[in-house]
Amino acid sequence: MSHFPKSLLVITILSLLHHLLPQCTADDGQEQQFQTLQTNPSIFNPRVPLSSSKRFEGSSDLVNLKYHMGPVLSSPINIYLIWYGKWPQDHKLTIKDFLLSFSDSRAASPSVADWWRTVSLYTDQTGANISRSVSIAGEYSDTRYSHGNALTRLSVQQVIANAVRSKPFPVDHRNGIYLVLTAADVTMEDYCRAVCGFHYFTFPSMVGYTLPYAWIGNSGRQCPEVCAYPFAVPAYMAGGGPGQLSPPNRDVGIDGMISVIGHELAELSSNPLVNAWYAGEDPTAPTEIGDLCEGLYGSGGGGGYIGQVMKDREGKTFNLNGRNGRKFLVQWIWSPVLKACAGPNALD
Repeated sequence: MSHFPKSLLVITILSLLHHLLPQCTADDGQEQQFQTLQTNPSIFNPRVPLSSSKRFEGSSDLVNLKYHMGPVLSSPINIYLIWYGKWPQDHKLTIKDFLLSFSDSRAASPSVADWWRTVSLYTDQTGANISRSVSIAGEYSDTRYSHGNALTRLSVQQVIANAVRSKPFPVDHRNGIYLVLTAADVTMEDYCRAVCGFHYFTFPSMVGYTLPYAWIGNSGRQCPEVCAYPFAVPAYMAGGGPGQLSPPNRDVGIDGMISVIGHELAELSSNPLVNAWYAGEDPTAPTEIGDLCEGLYGSGGGGGYIGQVMKDREGKTFNLNGRNGRKFLVQWIWSPVLKACAGPNALD
């Protein structure tokens, strides 16, 4: 439900699984596609100081991910973007290019669309898969900070209510995701301490409707070492500050946001009402398909390594290609087929 560290017990278990159980594999043909990229990238597996939030590569039947009979987003997905605060246009374009890459098959492999195919493997009780059609259906800019610079989990629902009541957005029960993105000068309840992003659904008493939504903040000024890992690391690790990885779009805060956005949208699509796909017995604190693979971006990850990723001629680190020549570094997702963390840049 939220993107942030879980308990050290889960970390220890998954670390042991990494050493004891088989590594995840990719479909035949993945390696050939990887090698024919036109960017001429180098492949490397950087060791980044490991914080307690990270997960490890490995496959396991012991990860108790269950389907709880609720809906998934099986109809074409409409994203309604709410830009809260003052957003530079280039930051907006980077994020929109990422979102529009979900259904763009023209990007070179490994692509964002390839990554979303893992998410689309999840089904509901009728056998319908999560939709591979994702589009931006509307945008709303709240440049006046209608609820101030310090938001809470409840006030973010009021931000959504403002967007719906002002009628730039329809009430899209069936297809809609309401994505609230806050600028670098906006704080959120528990931000940097317990969450980097979260998803839930709106309360009728707050918004008038039950609508799936997600919130993600720009951590660039507040806590990049927490929410923009691995582009920044904590001060007590390797000297702190920016790590050895160069963000693919030249902005630690925005590139850090990209992976959190991917994490939350994958979980929101597979568990929109918190009664579909998750592990654990408590739906108020579920372990979801992104949580199981936090900190893993390529093959060979674990023990402080993020996995094998690519570095272009300018030294920018990425693992996925997107529209308009964009590159992104996005964490892997738990595959219900492989029962392992999976990504299209897998080398094995």
